[in-house]
Amino acid sequence: MQALIKKILNARVYDVAIKSPLEGMPRLSARLGNHIFLKREDLQPVFSFKLRGAYNRMAKLTEKEKKAGVICASAGNHAQGVALAARNMGLRALIVMPQSTPPIKIRAVRSLGGEVLLHGEAFDDAYIHARKLEAEQRLTFIHPFDDDDVIAGQGTIGKEILEQNQDIDAIFVPVGGGGLAAGIAAYVKFLRPQIKVIGVEPTDAATMHNSLSAGKRLVLDQVGVFADGVAVREPGVRTFELCRKLLDEIILVDTDETCAAIKDIFDDNRAIAEPSGALAAAGAKKYLTRQGVGGLNVVAVNSGANMNFDRLRHVTERAEIGENREALFAVTIPEKPGEYKRLIKTLGDRNVTEFNYRYNHNSQAHIFIGLQTLGGIAEREEIIKLLRDEGYPVSNLSDNEIAKLHIRYMVGGHATDAHDERLFHFEFPERQGALLKFLDSLSTNWNISLFHYRNHSSDYGRVLCGVQVPSADNELFIAALKKLGYTYREETLNPAYKFFLS
Repeated sequence: MQALIKKILNARVYDVAIKSPLEGMPRLSARLGNHIFLKREDLQPVFSFKLRGAYNRMAKLTEKEKKAGVICASAGNHAQGVALAARNMGLRALIVMPQSTPPIKIRAVRSLGGEVLLHGEAFDDAYIHARKLEAEQRLTFIHPFDDDDVIAGQGTIGKEILEQNQDIDAIFVPVGGGGLAAGIAAYVKFLRPQIKVIGVEPTDAATMHNSLSAGKRLVLDQVGVFADGVAVREPGVRTFELCRKLLDEIILVDTDETCAAIKDIFDDNRAIAEPSGALAAAGAKKYLTRQGVGGLNVVAVNSGANMNFDRLRHVTERAEIGENREALFAVTIPEKPGEYKRLIKTLGDRNVTEFNYRYNHNSQAHIFIGLQTLGGIAEREEIIKLLRDEGYPVSNLSDNEIAKLHIRYMVGGHATDAHDERLFHFEFPERQGALLKFLDSLSTNWNISLFHYRNHSSDYGRVLCGVQVPSADNELFIAALKKLGYTYREETLNPAYKFFLS
């Protein structure tokens, strides 16, 4: 451990990085009764902390290695860090990126002088190809996290935090491969072991969390792509070892909680964090609420701001739900005059954020309704009781992912003739030909009876698809889906689908 601390103390990062400010979050602090500070790594020249580790590793290259150049595999922030470091050092940098990488990230790397090579459908494909080219062209591979010099570069953030504020109780850090968490924890725990260092991961990319729980490194079959900066299927060997020894715990947060934290950061600091950049703030909120404590000084590391502008639409839609300021319900009312008025009167002066209905049956109607809930979960439960006391059957859809992602945009009535319909949720790679590949994989005997897609500027598009599959074809159909290779799950029994579309 002392060797790593020495590396952190001697790390060369300030040739390219700034000592990022530690800013207060007054509104969020007042709301939670604690003092919350934001470490602004989003203000680095590449809008991410990644250049610290990349530059520190590359500063250790021999003259022979510098002459040959470097290579890395990345779909985002690490690629930009390597490209900037290489430009400053006058080196060749070959960046292997998946073909699904958004154009904004490709342009950013090229603008920094990096040579971009697109290869494969996902990061794993790009990584394997980069290691092959490393050997063929005698380049030096710059790992995004599993390298002591990279870890040491990221650890300088912990050093800065302790210099900027001597009275810290906890530091929250986003976790992907674990390099940032390992570096910060190594330095902080060495000097101030009483300070808690807590990692934060998305619920759908809990790589380090699951590995630590199992006591060994695990490889996830798939990871969510919303917080793409931490979408890592397997933690590093070295980072796993350090995180197991040093982290106090890892907190998991979902997409809605992350979106709510993005809004909190904007409200307090007028900064737009990328999803992975807001994870730490989301984790801090969850931890402080769970513990029921007050008066603590905690730091959340905002690790980056490489956000596609059009993804903000998705963030704003989900932030209110993540803060429990909006609730979604399916309410059944009698199909007769005056019932809409009675329903609205029952809800009182609450603000209606969404109201979707289409005639379906002459005796009853299903309504998809959104309500502003300033009282959070408690008010949500109060509304459910209020409606049921008035005789309205009601189902809470606030935590139903399919309802939030698709159904709320599709309420249009039941398909009475869509026999043998099965509902599936797919993740399509965002690239040309993905939909055609999907359609080609299906037999002409299987009719697509429902289809919904919205672009959220991520590497993968989310698609809800209904297909009419006779029971005799079930095995053939599932075999075709497996051959297609797209991530999917069946949602035929989802209550939101049953209420409004089946």
